[in-house]
Amino acid sequence: MEPSNHTTVTEFIMQGLLDHPHHQGLFFGLFLCLYTAVIMGNSLIIVAILLHPPLHTPMYFFIANLATLDIMCSSSVMPKMMKNLMQEKKTISFDGCMAQVFAFTLSGGTELMLLTIMSYDRYVAICHPLLYVNLMTKRICMRLAIGVWAVGVVNSVVNTLLMLRLDFCRPNLIQHFFCEIPPVLALSCSSIYLNQVMMFLADIFLQLFTG
Repeated sequence: MEPSNHTTVTEFIMQGLLDHPHHQGLFFGLFLCLYTAVIMGNSLIIVAILLHPPLHTPMYFFIANLATLDIMCSSSVMPKMMKNLMQEKKTISFDGCMAQVFAFTLSGGTELMLLTIMSYDRYVAICHPLLYVNLMTKRICMRLAIGVWAVGVVNSVVNTLLMLRLDFCRPNLIQHFFCEIPPVLALSCSSIYLNQVMMFLADIFLQLFTG
């Protein structure tokens, strides 16, 4: 049996935006302000919708879901990125990278479908105002939201599991400032054909759903 030339990767080194040592303080301050604004802004939106009965309508229900996704997306990337800005060695563990892939894929795909549902809600409200109450009941809105989240979770789980089956070898340099599917796939030593097919099918589904 021939010896393997592959080295098991336990961490990745992040490059891209983080590879500018003279501007790291500026980037940290900028990202901290942006992250704080995202968390506080979206949290206030969710709290306002929950506590103010006049906002208990389909449109604001979907907006609360959208705000939750925004918090999830930014929280999956920004804290680790800001931590790396304060460290000389800018790394992320393999498990942490896969967690970022899962969370970012989930939030991205679910947000696209949720925006489509929101546009349908506005279409019904404008074009069929007399039927709006019957077409967008609380039960229907809940089912739409659950369906969108379920599809997003399934898509993210499948893509993440397909990533976990791959072998990765040196160099373990990710040409990006967070773990996303394309730059991580570029480091794989094994075939990524199945991953590419799944990404293609997911893109087609999202295009058909949101088109």
